Amino acid sequence: MKIALAQLNFHVGNFAANTQKIITSIEKAQADLCELIVFSELAVCGYPPLDLLEREAFVQQCLQQIDVIASRCQDITAVVGCPSINDQASGKKLFNSAFVLSAGKIQSVHHKTLLPNYDVFDEYRYFEPNRHFSLVEVNGKKMALTICEDLWDEQPVANSFAKDKLYTNSPMQELKKLNPDFVVNIAASPFSYNQGHIRHQIISQKAIKNKLPFVYVNQVGANTELVFDGSSLVVNSKGQIVNQLNSFKEDIQYCYLQDVEQDNVLTKVQAGKMQLICDALVLGVRDYFSKTGFTKATLGLSGGLDSAVTLVIAEQALGAQNLRVLLLPSKYSSEHSIKDAEELANNLNVAYDILPIGDIVDSYEHTLNPLFKGLKPDLTEENIQARIRGSLLMALSNKFGHILLNTSNKSEAAVGYGTLYGDMNGGLSVLGDVYKTDVFALARYINRKEEIIPVNTIVKPPSAELRPDQKDSDSLPDYEVLDQILFNYIEKNQSQQDIIAAGFDADVVKKAIRMVNLNEYKRFQTAPIIRVSSKAFGMGRRIPLVTKF
Repeated sequence: MKIALAQLNFHVGNFAANTQKIITSIEKAQADLCELIVFSELAVCGYPPLDLLEREAFVQQCLQQIDVIASRCQDITAVVGCPSINDQASGKKLFNSAFVLSAGKIQSVHHKTLLPNYDVFDEYRYFEPNRHFSLVEVNGKKMALTICEDLWDEQPVANSFAKDKLYTNSPMQELKKLNPDFVVNIAASPFSYNQGHIRHQIISQKAIKNKLPFVYVNQVGANTELVFDGSSLVVNSKGQIVNQLNSFKEDIQYCYLQDVEQDNVLTKVQAGKMQLICDALVLGVRDYFSKTGFTKATLGLSGGLDSAVTLVIAEQALGAQNLRVLLLPSKYSSEHSIKDAEELANNLNVAYDILPIGDIVDSYEHTLNPLFKGLKPDLTEENIQARIRGSLLMALSNKFGHILLNTSNKSEAAVGYGTLYGDMNGGLSVLGDVYKTDVFALARYINRKEEIIPVNTIVKPPSAELRPDQKDSDSLPDYEVLDQILFNYIEKNQSQQDIIAAGFDADVVKKAIRMVNLNEYKRFQTAPIIRVSSKAFGMGRRIPLVTKF
């Protein structure tokens, strides 16, 4: 049996484009004499559709498109992800389903059993779980159909209180009883820089345990915060990868089921962490703009590391011709920072303007003098500078239609080292899920072949340059230490006591955690953050604003 794996970039709610992509792929696979073509989870509507699933017109449009797609499946069987309606007297109104299409019509519909309700997932909000299991016969071969989380009932979660033994049943255990010849899993599995390894481990373990080959098709592309890397797989019954589709790109590849056990085991070198993060961020920015209909971006280029890395990502995603940035020096900005910013913009051929803010700062201070007279300058005056810069950037955005990219990193977002309505402005946060130490590593990765980001930008001590001789280290622990504490607290959900017991200085840990907890209100108001880790701020981390814990 010749099987096509169709790894495509779907746009949530864009039914015309999604359907056309699916039909085009079906027609090509039919022309190439494929017997089966497999698409990803909720392919018809795109993933995640969120509360659009609560609108009847949205679901009806999904079902209408399935009928259109089915009519084009004459000499091929297609597996297409789409919501379906639960006709039972009780339970949620919808299933998350895989439709089997052939001979011009819907042959059967198979539902997702395990509905994830953690991190960025909220599927039990919308869907009823499957309770009935059956196989699909395709040209004499029996296929077991599963949907994404259905394979994750035994996921390896170390030191996790919340995710220990999530599920009480195993879809594969039920399907195995029916003696399938192979397994298909359609997925919308979001990217994180360690997800590929975990995904391989899960699928390989299932293949070995069930002694069956697996065909895994994942969505690719970004929808707001979530990036999907694709990286679809074919795994033999020994758990060995015999084919892997491209990462972060649309891809369609074929495999022959009868040859899977004899195919050469894939020895493809896996990309490193920085390459994965860079590719994910570029795709995240590109799809955010293309899917919202915007084309142009701006940011404040300070000569610092975060804005430099953000600009390189934006240039790779959107092209230099679609960028216009502002250099906004104050009396505290060093000459080398301005020079570094200009050098980077010129290296990338990005248009820039220099708008000194000194006179505007003086005007603010003069206006506020009746209120502030006799009081020493403090954080207030620093925040005024940040907010002036934010206002100027938003003015450019409004006048010329350039969406403002936020340049704050995850370390700063965690401890509140940023100014609301100032440097926290923006329509999209590019580095909000990248710790400062990884921003340094990203800069070195970007410069791996040639100097794009000026070396001085990378090696100089980080500074907001809002007061004389200011350094980040005046207010924050060293980033090498801070980021380890933050990772243990945020990603690993460790307690203060656990982190101190691991050998970190107690006072530093207490200060860092206190800053994280106090600044939840700032993160609540931040721009959408492109997710590249296992625990990003935003939809995947929900903390009460008024908690005392």
